[in-house]
Amino acid sequence: MSSELRPDLAVIAGNVAPGSRVLDVGCGDGALMAALRDTKQADARGLELDAGNVAACVARGLSVMQGDADSDLRDYPDGAFDYAILSQTLQTTMRPDRVLDELLRIGRKAFVSFPNFAHWRVRLSLLWGGRMPVTRLLPVAWYATENIHHVTVDDFRALVAEKGIAVERAWFLRGDRRTSAAAANFRAEHAIFLLSR
Repeated sequence: MSSELRPDLAVIAGNVAPGSRVLDVGCGDGALMAALRDTKQADARGLELDAGNVAACVARGLSVMQGDADSDLRDYPDGAFDYAILSQTLQTTMRPDRVLDELLRIGRKAFVSFPNFAHWRVRLSLLWGGRMPVTRLLPVAWYATENIHHVTVDDFRALVAEKGIAVERAWFLRGDRRTSAAAANFRAEHAIFLLSR
């Protein structure tokens, strides 16, 4: 898949079936939607909160609506998409548990990616410095970040198990490279899950 995609988006794009109907929730500037449209002939739609990103999507010829994952997913009909995608947005929502329910209501499957707040560098920053980390992948200070829920790989696994959601596949990234699932809660900086009911 395209090297211009962020690593988690490249994993998602590489695993979407050709010709699929896709909703990218929190689609940003539309990079993933454009890649899916151009390389997988997907019917890709987007939902994005930021007006500047909505304009960037429209400029790319993408179908996007301005909206909020916490409140606007309920407007989509059941089973409207093959895949609902939430990339690096889960931790910014008010109620991640409810957003997951909505994703799997409107999509047959859902891709969810998020930064792992239990990564060893985050733990070390808290242990030695006593402060929330600022890293390449978490580049904003605690007071300016959009992240309101600090989710870990193990937290997410527990949530989906509690909800009876099936994990079809999972990928873990350390930097820009994939890493094994072994000790992912400690070693992975980002996680990507493919879910279904």
